[in-house]
Amino acid sequence: MIKHKQQRVGVLVDVANLYHSAKNLYNGRVEFKEALKYTVNNRNLIRAIAYVVKTETEEEAQFFEALLQQGFEIQTKDLQTFSGGAKKADWDVGIAVEAIKLADKLDSIILMTGDGDYIPLVSYLQSKGCLVEVSAFHQTTSSKLIEVANDFLDLSGNKKFLRI
Repeated sequence: MIKHKQQRVGVLVDVANLYHSAKNLYNGRVEFKEALKYTVNNRNLIRAIAYVVKTETEEEAQFFEALLQQGFEIQTKDLQTFSGGAKKADWDVGIAVEAIKLADKLDSIILMTGDGDYIPLVSYLQSKGCLVEVSAFHQTTSSKLIEVANDFLDLSGNKKFLRI
């Protein structure tokens, strides 16, 4: 995929997906600032949005502030707890809606997630003329998502994307 400085790029980050991937694969945390820099690759960054789940911990508030300082807009969603004790909070629909809203304003949308649920979104964005890149850890990324994306940026194996 050809990348040039004039390309208008938006980055949509499924923080929980990357967080759990880094934790399970490397027992570490994602260095989101470095990952953003790598994925944008000196192009014209229009928006960088991090989608997070809010659980009301002090550490979490510091993390959200750090993301803001690194240039991310923050979208939060409260963790839902169901009567049986199950917990849920995912951003799939929210990220998809935002990507669709931004598609005509951007040349490329970078989805920072390995979640295969985004495959229909990738196809739709491409049908509207938008390039779609995926940036995540190869081992926890849907192979079909990698296949349908215009480019896959692997965060695996590079220690600058991780804090161990």
